[in-house]
Amino acid sequence: MGPLKGIRVVEFAGLGPGPFAAMWLADMGADVVRIDRPDGRAPFPMKYDVLARGRRSVTADLKTDEGRARAASLMQAADVVIEGYRPGVMERLGLGPEEICAKNPRLIYGRMTGWGQDGPLAETAGHDINYIALTGALHAIGEDRPQPPLNLVGDFGGGSMYLIAGILAALVERGVSGEGQVVDAAIVDGTAHMMAMIYGMQGNRLWRDARQANFLDGGAHYYRCYACADGQWLAVGAIEPQFYALLLEHSQAEGIEGQLDPSDWARSAAVLEEVFRSRPRDEWLDLMEGTDACVAPVLSLHDAPEHPHMAARQIFERRDDIVQPAPAPRLSRTPGALNRPPPEKGADLADVLHEWGIE
Repeated sequence: MGPLKGIRVVEFAGLGPGPFAAMWLADMGADVVRIDRPDGRAPFPMKYDVLARGRRSVTADLKTDEGRARAASLMQAADVVIEGYRPGVMERLGLGPEEICAKNPRLIYGRMTGWGQDGPLAETAGHDINYIALTGALHAIGEDRPQPPLNLVGDFGGGSMYLIAGILAALVERGVSGEGQVVDAAIVDGTAHMMAMIYGMQGNRLWRDARQANFLDGGAHYYRCYACADGQWLAVGAIEPQFYALLLEHSQAEGIEGQLDPSDWARSAAVLEEVFRSRPRDEWLDLMEGTDACVAPVLSLHDAPEHPHMAARQIFERRDDIVQPAPAPRLSRTPGALNRPPPEKGADLADVLHEWGIE
């Protein structure tokens, strides 16, 4: 079922943030149909393409009149469109929002790009690391050099989730006005927006514009990772004074006095490094995990689904021998669910056209 049951979504096949947004909508019950190119091969078997789960696939060659007509027909029957081409591509195909929304004025037209629909860089290529570099986020992460945090901050955080938020906001507004609109979701926009707290602290002189010089970037001894005797790692996040006191109590660290004086952070970190290297990780977890000392193991992708808390909440599911994250967040009355497996290219054309009333 899901809260978005009855919402029809057309997704133009792409990479990264667009597919993630479409996956999330499908997890929440939307009927998502992906338009795939008829040519080309997938780089790996489709069952491993977790981002493609939950939807159906049709093919359309957008270089032909027939293919463009098929795509236009689907868009005119949809509630939402997701496309991730460079600015101007859809317009040149005759599938831009001006043309399609004139025939389907209730359509929410979602546009996913890195740089946005305008601006000096709008027409240039890029990837997550490039986009977050311009926002200040990448500069703030790492040690001696900026460290890309996978593609979580840009593609999926600043990109997909802001596209989803824009689509949902537009759907709510459509319920009042009866009209659709264009959602211009740019990774640079979303990532910069997520940096609001950091920029606010910088303005208040509570944040230094340097890596590992602040309390959330690994500079503080009470908010960083420590190696244990067995080479495994612990993540420590004891920010509040009462939690910090428990950290010192359970670790039995001696010679640490203040918490908030940055000039003492390096020395305090050296003390804690020596302390945590004295025992294997699991011994430390027996002492501290589950307490308010705010200590957790740094788990691998293989180990994370097996952790008792992750298992108890069923945060991961196994489908077709693939371990994958379950839908989130959780709704009490209309929860999301894993529906269809990733589709084979073009396998659902006849069913989709029939169900959506397209000849």
